[in-house]
Amino acid sequence: MDKLNNIQVFCRIVELGTFAAVAREMNLSAMMISKYMAQLEESLGVALLNRTTRQLSLTEAGEIYYYRSKQLLEDFSELDDYTAQLGRQVKGTLKISAPIDFGGIYMVPAIDAYQREHPGVRIQMTLHNSRVNLSEGSFDLSILVTDSLDPGVVARKIAETRLCTYASPAYLVEHGEPEQIDALHSHCCLHYIDTPHKDYWVFNIDEDEVKIKTNWHFASNNGRALCQAAALGMGITQAPEISVANYLAHGQLVEILQAYRMPSLAVYATYLQRRFLPAKLTTFVDFLIKYFAENNNYNDDKLNTREKTTT
Repeated sequence: MDKLNNIQVFCRIVELGTFAAVAREMNLSAMMISKYMAQLEESLGVALLNRTTRQLSLTEAGEIYYYRSKQLLEDFSELDDYTAQLGRQVKGTLKISAPIDFGGIYMVPAIDAYQREHPGVRIQMTLHNSRVNLSEGSFDLSILVTDSLDPGVVARKIAETRLCTYASPAYLVEHGEPEQIDALHSHCCLHYIDTPHKDYWVFNIDEDEVKIKTNWHFASNNGRALCQAAALGMGITQAPEISVANYLAHGQLVEILQAYRMPSLAVYATYLQRRFLPAKLTTFVDFLIKYFAENNNYNDDKLNTREKTTT
C-alpha cells in the first residue's frame, strides 16, 4: 500500500467534495478511489470521513488528519522544489492570483518573458478582485494593488501606480470640468465595485485622506469596462494609472482633479514565508521586479524592491 498516495487521495476528496470528482481528476474509477480511502482508514484504525447518500463530511479525527496531511504534502513539494533548485533546475507549476485589470493587462507579457527564460515552469493564473488566503494552499503567489497588506505574508513591491480621476475630453466639453471634489456630486460617475473603500472615492487634501460618496450611474468590478465607459463619455471614473495608461496615450481620457490625487499605490507580489522557498517562486518574483522596473511605462517613480514581512 502506498500510504502517501492514499493521503493525497484523501486530501483531494476533502477539497473536491466527492469521490467521483477525484476519480475524474486522477483518471481512475470511483471504486479505486474508495479502495484507497478504505485502505487509509483501515491503516489508521479510525474513520476520517462521515459518508451519507447526500454528502461527505470530516470526522473530528479526519479534520485533524487533513490539516496535518496537507502540511506534510506541501513540505514534500517544497523539498522537491528546493532540491531541484540545488540542481539548477527551475521547474514545476506556479499558481498565481492577480487582480483582473493588472493581471489581464500586464501579467501576461511578464509571464511570457519569464517562461522564455524558464520553460520548465508552468504558470496557472486566476484573475479576480477578491483577496485570497494564501494559507489555504490554493495559490503560491498573490499579486495585490493595495495600500494595505494582510498580516503574516512576505510582500515584495514589483511596481507602483497612482490613484487618479479621469474623464474623456468630450465629456468635459459637454459637462464642464469639476475643479473641486465636491463638484463630483453633480456629475455622472463610474464606480468600481468591491474596493476596500466600498462606495466611496478617496482624495488627498493637505496629506489627509478625504472620502466622497459619488452619485454613480454605472458600476462594475472590471476596470477595463469602466475605462471604456469613461472613454465613451459616459462619465468620470477613478482608477489606478496603470489601468488607463493606454487611454491616456491615445488621448481618450485626461486626468482631472490632479491637486487631490492620492499617494501612490504599491503593486505587491505576496507569498507565505517558508523554510524552503521553491525556485519557481523566487525566480518569478525576482523576474517581476526586474521586468516592471525595465518596462515601467506608466509611472516614473523609482521602485523600492525591499522585501517586507507583515505582522
